[in-house]
Amino acid sequence: MNKDIKYFGIDISHLVFDVTDSDGNYYQFKNNPTGFKKFVKLLKVNSHCVMEATGYYHYQLAYYLLESGIKISVENPLSVKRFIQMKLSKIKTDKSDSKLICEYAKQVELKLWKGNSKHQTECLQMTRLLAVYTKQSTMLKNKLHGEAVLGNPSKSVVSSLKRSLKQVQKEIKTLEDKLIILVKEVHQDVLTRLKSIPGIGNKTALMLVVLTDGFERFTSGSELCSYAGLTPVIRKSGSSVTGRPRISKIGNQKLRSLLFMCSFNACKYNKACREIYERIVAKGKSKKLALIAVCNKLLKQAFAIAKSGLLYDDAHRSGLVKN
Repeated sequence: MNKDIKYFGIDISHLVFDVTDSDGNYYQFKNNPTGFKKFVKLLKVNSHCVMEATGYYHYQLAYYLLESGIKISVENPLSVKRFIQMKLSKIKTDKSDSKLICEYAKQVELKLWKGNSKHQTECLQMTRLLAVYTKQSTMLKNKLHGEAVLGNPSKSVVSSLKRSLKQVQKEIKTLEDKLIILVKEVHQDVLTRLKSIPGIGNKTALMLVVLTDGFERFTSGSELCSYAGLTPVIRKSGSSVTGRPRISKIGNQKLRSLLFMCSFNACKYNKACREIYERIVAKGKSKKLALIAVCNKLLKQAFAIAKSGLLYDDAHRSGLVKN
C-alpha cells in the first residue's frame, strides 16, 4: 500500500453509491451527475477510487471520474468477493461493502482503468445485443420443435413463432454485418492475420478482436490468458492437503467461453494444439484440462500473430509461433 494515496472504496447500486475512504469516513451519494459532482469535491490529486464492475451501474461514475482526471480502478467482482470471504465478514450491508472494497484497495496491486474508446464501446454494445438475439433465436427454435413434437400444433402458434424467428435472424444478420464493417475500419489487418491460424474461423477472429480491443491493451500472451481467466490456481494447505489445480475464472467470461468452444476445432486442425491435447490426455489427465491447455495455446498464438504483423505460416517458419 502506498501511504501517500488516499483510497476510496465505492459500492454502487441503481440509485445510490456508498463510499468509504482510507480514514474510515463513510458517505452516500445519488448515482447521477449531481451525486458525482458532490463526490468529486472530496477528492484530491492523491485520491484513488476503486469499485467493482457491477453490470451497467458503474459506467457513468467511472467515466465521470476518468474525465475529471481522478485515478480509478474497476475490479472484477469475483476478486473482491474472494477477498471479502478471506476476511470472513458476516455483515452484509452497502456500508460494509464499501469499507471492504477500500481495504481490498489497500492490500492488492491495482491497475488503472482507462475506459473504452467510442469505437470499442459500440462494438461491445453490438456484441451484447447479438448475444441477446442469439438466445432468443435458440428459444424460438426450441419452442417450434416443442410444438412439432405435440403432433397437432396450432397453425397460428407456429406461424407466429416462425415470423418472430425470421425477424430475430434478420436483426442478427444486420448487426453482424455492421459489426464486421466497424471492426474492419480499425482492425482489418489483425482480423486477416487471426483468420490464418488453423482452428480460428471468421466469427471467432471477429470476437477475439472485439473482446481484446485488437490486443492493444496487452503486453504478453500470459497477461492475456490471465485476462481471460485461464491461468491455473493451485490449492494447497500445509504439506499434506493439495486440491486439484483449477483455472482462476477471474477474467472475461465471454472470451473464456469463446476459446473453449473454439478449442474443439483447434484440436482437429491446429498441429500445436492437437499435440498439447494428446500429450496431456496420454498422461492420464482429464480431457477438460487438456482443452483448457489448448485454449491457452490458442490465445497465445493469437497474441503472437496479432503483434507480429505476420500470417500464421510465416510466423511459424520464423519461429515466432512455436509448437
